[in-house]
Amino acid sequence: MKVMLLGASGVTGREVLRGLLDAPEITSVVAPVRSPLAVSHAKLQAPVVNFDQLPGQPGLYRVDAVICCLGTTIRKAGSREAFHRVDHDYPLQAARLARAAGARHFLLMSAAGARADSPVFYSQVKGQLEQDLKALDFDSLVIFQPGLLLGKREEFRLGEVLAGHLMPLLNATLVGKLSRYRAIEVCAVARAIVRQARQLASQPATTLGWRVLHHDDMQALARQPA
Repeated sequence: MKVMLLGASGVTGREVLRGLLDAPEITSVVAPVRSPLAVSHAKLQAPVVNFDQLPGQPGLYRVDAVICCLGTTIRKAGSREAFHRVDHDYPLQAARLARAAGARHFLLMSAAGARADSPVFYSQVKGQLEQDLKALDFDSLVIFQPGLLLGKREEFRLGEVLAGHLMPLLNATLVGKLSRYRAIEVCAVARAIVRQARQLASQPATTLGWRVLHHDDMQALARQPA
């Protein structure tokens, strides 16, 4: 299976990329980026692109599946408008182009609590993207909704550092529907995404419709043997 990976330079995307390149079922990975990756591999094509002009790269989208780990923060983006562009517009445009070129599957890393009608802007944008992707009618749309991601980041985020120390202690108190908000290691989310991609690759006729995976679902998928 040929896969497009969006967000390959991010903390989760890097782990997903490593897993895809190691997976025998994945024959090729296309990872469009804004600046060159410090990774080279026989299976990897990592063109530097302008995400504001994606239609100018039509050949990139002839893939079987798209995995999206693309995302930023409002602080890093600089404004709500810029955040919406990165977390909603870029993934949706790539999804439309890939779907038109024949892609059957889309795997999205979203966020716990994502809802198009959420009063929280971040969750609202994530939910809007999920809603818009459903309208594209992929054979499989698998939405991963992790809570706080635990792992090393290139930039320092004080709030996440503090929460990262507290959330593992609070995880046990989050039960029932609240368990979906448990903190989770980046590597576990990445393993779950790669495992799902490998399963789709090994069963080409698979049609999953759309489904949402929460904390416990991702942990179970990540623990499955290769």
